[in-house]
Amino acid sequence: MFDIGFWEICIIAVIALLVFGPEKLPAAARTAGLWIGRARRLVTTVKQDIDRELHLQEMRDAIKQSDQNVHQFLEETKTGLNELNKPINLDPTQSTGDKPDSSSNNTSTPTIDTSGSTK
Repeated sequence: MFDIGFWEICIIAVIALLVFGPEKLPAAARTAGLWIGRARRLVTTVKQDIDRELHLQEMRDAIKQSDQNVHQFLEETKTGLNELNKPINLDPTQSTGDKPDSSSNNTSTPTIDTSGSTK
């Protein structure tokens, strides 16, 4: 975090000893330690809150994506079922939109002869 070496800490300790004196220095160090501990806990709490919010946002995005996938699947299924519900047209002339010719219109039904083949 900070790039403080051994000699910098020694200089800070000597200055603190000169400013506070030998009698008040332990109480000042204890108070500074308490404030540093509170600051560290505050930073840790903020980091945890941010991580929790990021995780919740990822979960919301995943739920939203899966919800979209489910809706898309349902729409595709509905479309497929609607296609299945359409009546099946076995007449090849109606599927292309051609009108049958009156000359080629064979209205006779096939007959079965004695050999078992159809005519």
